[in-house]
Amino acid sequence: MKLTALRLHNVKRFGGRGIAIENIGKGVNVLCEVNEFGKSTCFDALHALFFSPYSGIPQAVQSLRPYSGGNPLVEADIETEAGRFRLRKQYYGGRRAQVSDLATGRLVAQADEAEHFIGELVRGGQAGPAGLLWVRQGNTGLERRTKAEDDGEKRARETVLTSVQGEVESVTGGRRMRAVAEACEQERAQLVTAQGRPKAGGPYAAALDTRDRLAAQAEALQSEVDALHEALDQRRRVRSRLSELNNPEDHAARQEAVTRAEARAVKARLHAEKLGTARAEAALKRSLKEASSAALTTYAQAVERHAKLTVAAAEQDARRRNARDHLVTSQNVLESAVQAMEEAEAEEAQARALLERLDRALRAKEASEKLAALHQTLTEADALRQSIEAGEAAVRVLSLPAETIDELEAAEAEIARLKAAESIRATHLRMDYVTDDVPRVDGDGLLLAPGQEVPLTGQTRLTLPGLGVLTVRPGIADGEAGTLADLMAAALSARNSCLDRLGVDSLAAARHRQRQAREQSDDVTLLTQRLAVLAPQGLEVLRERIATLEAEGKESFAPETPISDALAQAETEAVVSLDQVREALGAAARKVAEARRSVSELRPRQDLAHQAVIAAETEGAALTAEMEALNTQLGEASERDETVRRLSTQAEIDQGDWQIADARVQALESEALDLEAVEASLSRTRSVIDGVEAEKAGLAQTLAELTGRIGAQSEHAVEENLQETLEKLREADAQVARYTHQVAVLDRLRGALNAARTNAREQYFEPVLGELRPLLGLLFDDANVVFDDETLMPSVLRRNGLEEPIPVLSGGMREQLTILTRLAFARLLAKQGRPAPLILDDALVYSDDDRIEKMFDALHRQARDQQIIVFSCRQRAFSQLGGNRLILRDWRPDD
Repeated sequence: MKLTALRLHNVKRFGGRGIAIENIGKGVNVLCEVNEFGKSTCFDALHALFFSPYSGIPQAVQSLRPYSGGNPLVEADIETEAGRFRLRKQYYGGRRAQVSDLATGRLVAQADEAEHFIGELVRGGQAGPAGLLWVRQGNTGLERRTKAEDDGEKRARETVLTSVQGEVESVTGGRRMRAVAEACEQERAQLVTAQGRPKAGGPYAAALDTRDRLAAQAEALQSEVDALHEALDQRRRVRSRLSELNNPEDHAARQEAVTRAEARAVKARLHAEKLGTARAEAALKRSLKEASSAALTTYAQAVERHAKLTVAAAEQDARRRNARDHLVTSQNVLESAVQAMEEAEAEEAQARALLERLDRALRAKEASEKLAALHQTLTEADALRQSIEAGEAAVRVLSLPAETIDELEAAEAEIARLKAAESIRATHLRMDYVTDDVPRVDGDGLLLAPGQEVPLTGQTRLTLPGLGVLTVRPGIADGEAGTLADLMAAALSARNSCLDRLGVDSLAAARHRQRQAREQSDDVTLLTQRLAVLAPQGLEVLRERIATLEAEGKESFAPETPISDALAQAETEAVVSLDQVREALGAAARKVAEARRSVSELRPRQDLAHQAVIAAETEGAALTAEMEALNTQLGEASERDETVRRLSTQAEIDQGDWQIADARVQALESEALDLEAVEASLSRTRSVIDGVEAEKAGLAQTLAELTGRIGAQSEHAVEENLQETLEKLREADAQVARYTHQVAVLDRLRGALNAARTNAREQYFEPVLGELRPLLGLLFDDANVVFDDETLMPSVLRRNGLEEPIPVLSGGMREQLTILTRLAFARLLAKQGRPAPLILDDALVYSDDDRIEKMFDALHRQARDQQIIVFSCRQRAFSQLGGNRLILRDWRPDD
């Protein structure tokens, strides 16, 4: 069995997407990418496909499901002796298993039958021989594992060894044994090398060369014969087709079909022009009908709305009077509460002033000590402030209002839009003169050139030489509140107003001013940061601190009183009255808080009353405005009934006109021909004639080429040469078969003789040791492996005369033995007729560069008749492995 492709969807990190590895070939196949690329995901998915039933969810299947959930899908293409098949499994929702034949697309098996089919490919499942050929990342197979895993692999090894073990009877020993062996080796050496390849210059190699040469010659001659027969058949078909195309009756019939189609097309075009004119007239009548009907409906709705608004206005006037009365009452109550609050605040202020006078006297001394430092800081900060004010003045001069800039940009955009709309909606005038020498029509700055369309955006007077003056007034589209000229004038006025307010002459100049203002503002910001270091709370706070410190010791005393005397007086007053002042201040503060709570409760009520009055006034103003608008629309009350009758009459007239025009359109439509079908028929009949002529020319050219080719090949008698070569090839095949049988007999004899020399233990392990020794020779000059009789696993490595237990070997040596052992078992399976791929997932992690290169040689040696698939993240090291490079591509399932 060989893998040719692997595809998976919604597996692990590939949630909601699919990937594929196509074109997996024979020999060594390598997927070498960075970590987290998906290599181990492909390994696990492929392992689940072969060893995990679709109907269950074991741990191996659970690990495939991505965090986002969903149904993992795994698909692989394989090639066996029975053919090429596609295996597909889906787990969880919609779980299924299918096997399809790739050659025919036929569904071979599904559900349990598909599982049985896959089970036959890997007989014994994971505990069968094929289970030995998977080396997972970080798992050498030689470390301590669970008993179930050890027993499973032991059964697999026993299966392989037992299937290849045979009883070989030994021939007699001594000289006869050696003579037979020497004669066998001498005769075999004449035919093949020690490795079993045909010996250069020997009869076996000569027979193979002769057979290959004759086979290549026969293949080339067969290609020439096939080409000759194909050319003869093609020439016969070309002549038959030319005879059909040159039939006179068919040619006349094609010409007559074109004539009939052209006449029918002319008739259809004339009728289509009449129908277009009738439809345009009907569309105009329908527009008039809809306009008069809409006018009648609008007027009737306005009359009905006017009656409703009259009743609503009376009800709203009563609500407005009630809201005003409630507002007056709430204002009177609030004013009384505010007066009580102000009286309480005055009492609190008197007590606080007395307490502050005593405190300031005590702080006067401390303030005098800080004045000098604060004066110096103030001087530096004031200089920075002046620089900042100068910069801010420049910013104010340069700054422009952002909303005005936005208005200017909107006005520019509106002007551009109106210019485009004006060109599209305007009436276009075109004059086509009878001759070039007639006088030209002109007027209002326009000169109508021949065939030129000129848009008219307003009333235009045109002079018609010899006739008079023609005045053209463009109409206004339905639903427009004003002409495009009015809208343009308004937009230009808005733009000019913005430019005047900004003091610039264009939008570009305004943006330049903005940029200058931003640069000046950045400079001011730097100065402000420096000022914030000197005066974090600002200059005014700094000056206030200086003034406070200067006046703190004398504010409550006479100016002539020294600071020392003021402090002594403050201490005396504090002893006598400070506690009494604080107690009075607390009582006054409680009274103020109570008064403020009362005011806070009354203010929301007054605000609600005020809002109610505003809402009532707003509603009344809206009703009044709507009533005035309806009165303007309806006109005098005495004339309203007459207006309704007039609008109804006009609507009936327009309805009748439209019905007449529509009936005419329907009559013309019933007689109309399908113009597209007629044109298509004409095009088809013409294309038939063109196609026939083109085909005749091509066939004539082809016939000439075929005739020349046939004549050239017939001169060389290729069919006779082919028969002679095939006869020689049959004789060469027979000769090769004789030599091949002779080599097989000699190999079998040599194998029997060698097997007879070994003891019972060596006979049991000889199959795998025979495959393992050449591989060990790639790593060590003199090395061998001893297998344990109980576990059937390598237990001791013999090299350089020493025995080393497997557990004491390095991690790199153990992983190398793991891969070499797998290669040996893979060879045994292939020899039994059950080849299976060897799959390695980052199996060479601990090996050095020299050993890795030798392991690469071992992989390529076994890959001559064994498929090997390698997954690795060591891109630099594995670049020397060679083989078929695999690539991950995006993939989407068919269903």
